[in-house]
Amino acid sequence: MKTAMSSSILFREILPEDIQAIFNVRIATWHNDRGYEELAQLGITHESGRNLLKTSHRGWLCEVDSRIVGFAMGNQSSGEMWVIAVLEEFEGKGIGKRLLNLVEQWLFSEGWKEIWLTTDPNEGTRAVGFYRHLGWTDWKIEPDEGRFMKKPAEQSQAVTQLF
Repeated sequence: MKTAMSSSILFREILPEDIQAIFNVRIATWHNDRGYEELAQLGITHESGRNLLKTSHRGWLCEVDSRIVGFAMGNQSSGEMWVIAVLEEFEGKGIGKRLLNLVEQWLFSEGWKEIWLTTDPNEGTRAVGFYRHLGWTDWKIEPDEGRFMKKPAEQSQAVTQLF
């Protein structure tokens, strides 16, 4: 007889020593072999990531059985929900929703009345549906820059963690 094994799931704040692991998650979610190169072209490196965590950004990750499987980060100085990534095999389990909610609550606790993000301009992408389902609405669409979405504080769900 087979028995289901339970997984250990932990949500916690990102630490500087997590940078390599969250880069690996981000690259894996892009499904291409040029991910590190593309991030570097955007000025996003391990060093810049550590510096952002020391200054304007804060983020949370999810560990399943001590493996980092997703993360999300926000930018306190701009009110931007900056990045979210969850490994494909862990999608649909509420991990992305919880990570997004942690960043939202932190940004709202920092005084933002409305927060924003940028995603794919294509209406048919899963990300657009994910954000809409969680209360985000279109702000503007710039074909060369992406879809800008926003969310007011009153539409956010509370989490049990205090900041």
